[in-house]
Amino acid sequence: MKILLVEDSATLRHAMSQYITDSGHTPLVADSGEAALQLLEDTPVDMIIMDVEMPGLNGFETTALIREWLGSHWIPIIFVTGMSDDEDYRKGIEAGGDDYLIKPVSKMIIHAKIRAMERIAEMRDQLSKLNNELEALSQLDSLTQLLNRRTFNEYAQKQWQLAARQLTHTCVLMLDVDHFKLYNDHYGHPAGDRCLVGVGEAIKSCLKRPFDLLGRYGGEEFIVLLPDTDGNGATRVGESIRRAVANLAVPHEVSPTSAHVTVSIGGASCSQTSGYNLEDVIKAADRALYRAKHSGRDCFELDEMTAHRTVVVAYPDTEIQMQACEVLQPHYNLITADSSDEALELSLNIRPDLIVLSPAMTDASGQTLTQRLAQTPRTQGTPLLFILSDDSIFDTPPGTASVSLPSELTRLPVLASRLIDGE
Repeated sequence: MKILLVEDSATLRHAMSQYITDSGHTPLVADSGEAALQLLEDTPVDMIIMDVEMPGLNGFETTALIREWLGSHWIPIIFVTGMSDDEDYRKGIEAGGDDYLIKPVSKMIIHAKIRAMERIAEMRDQLSKLNNELEALSQLDSLTQLLNRRTFNEYAQKQWQLAARQLTHTCVLMLDVDHFKLYNDHYGHPAGDRCLVGVGEAIKSCLKRPFDLLGRYGGEEFIVLLPDTDGNGATRVGESIRRAVANLAVPHEVSPTSAHVTVSIGGASCSQTSGYNLEDVIKAADRALYRAKHSGRDCFELDEMTAHRTVVVAYPDTEIQMQACEVLQPHYNLITADSSDEALELSLNIRPDLIVLSPAMTDASGQTLTQRLAQTPRTQGTPLLFILSDDSIFDTPPGTASVSLPSELTRLPVLASRLIDGE
């Protein structure tokens, strides 16, 4: 150990230094409290033997400053003094001392005290090491050794706050192993576990920066946070992950998508944090993942998030269209469409968060806009909110919602928010 000896007497410094050396340790010496503080700024030590009666800062004052400076880092401090009453002993312990020796101190006593404090320091170090190991284990998923969901969310929130201060892009990727239940049922759970570990390693290999975050979000689902990354960067990473998993060539004989294990990936790119929180970006990535699954799987879909969500209002009646826009305007970026063809073209190009439409809107062939949206892979997962007349009869498709005119028009913003958030 490096043992700092703080003693103003040159004679005692020499004798005590020799005792420390004879004990097999390295003495560092300071002739005052001020000198000890200055030495500690640049030199780590393992133990301190502190004289109490010194000019300037005494031993109690110096120790109190050392304890304040070290914070939670503990090193043993032994006081050496000529004062022997109980009150002096109490002051020493309250100042931060761990032991209290009365001068003159023999070589044997110094050896014994150093050894005792050394054992305490070793036990504390072992306990600290075990606590660190337990903390690390509590942060990791036991199977894949990636961040677990709780820890990922904690770290991701810190990155989100940093992005808010620096006004940078943030991207989230949600990944799902395609037809994993079929894989587990066919190959067994041990093989399923090996598959998940391999997929996790493949994802990890595509993340090149130390601040990129990867976690197992539950079951066969993984999540990635890409700080300071725009939509193009997220697409490159997403596609590289998709290829890396495919290149594992893990057989999946019962998959309807591929003969090998594949992943579907949904990404969300948020260019600014105002108006959003991290949960909004994760939900957007989850919606993009939903679209990827319904686009045939083994693919990547991206949701570009803006300051406000974008809603297409597709209604042939101009007056009703204006009424709907009036109640939605404070909450969303609105784009209007007067025909089925225009609404479909807008939906394909801008990928809105929601389409507000009339169920009676048809194209020249008589096909409804609802049917055309459902038949087009890029729009299949877009939430739909129907505006109905009070006397109309229409069976709302699953996963959609409707309001009746004019009685329920004010409910549009609430229903729109629920559909966009997947509630």
